[in-house]
Amino acid sequence: KWGEALPAGKARGMAFTLSFGSWVGEIVQVADTPAGIRIEKVWIAADVGTALDPGIIEAQLISAAIYGLSAAMGQEITFADGMVEQSNFHDFDAMRIFQCPVFEVAILENFHRMGGVGEVGTPPAAPALANAIFALTGKRIRTLPLSKTVAFA
Repeated sequence: KWGEALPAGKARGMAFTLSFGSWVGEIVQVADTPAGIRIEKVWIAADVGTALDPGIIEAQLISAAIYGLSAAMGQEITFADGMVEQSNFHDFDAMRIFQCPVFEVAILENFHRMGGVGEVGTPPAAPALANAIFALTGKRIRTLPLSKTVAFA
């Protein structure tokens, strides 16, 4: 329940964006575990104006958040001799299924206009995760990927 204190070793962070005409807010809950920081749950609320297909919108929001969390956690493009070193997913990891949190999505409609949904879940993911880590550790991280500073489970 929002507003109630979390158990020790757990924290939440939030971020809000206006992206492609849609307002999106995300809350990320993390837990400090012996294996590292684990993302437990993500809440997403998106005002898309008019929701034509809520099932597709929910899938888009979740997949976009996973993409944003993956980038925040450990994805990095590096260069050597003027060339990108990463060539495919074997050296540019996305979150694995065991790392993916539980998601809860709320689709809001103001009916004034249609907003985008394709990538709107991506922008707030990294700052919400960084804010959750700050709430958990007291350490503000301002560079990505976050895995340079913290270990993830």
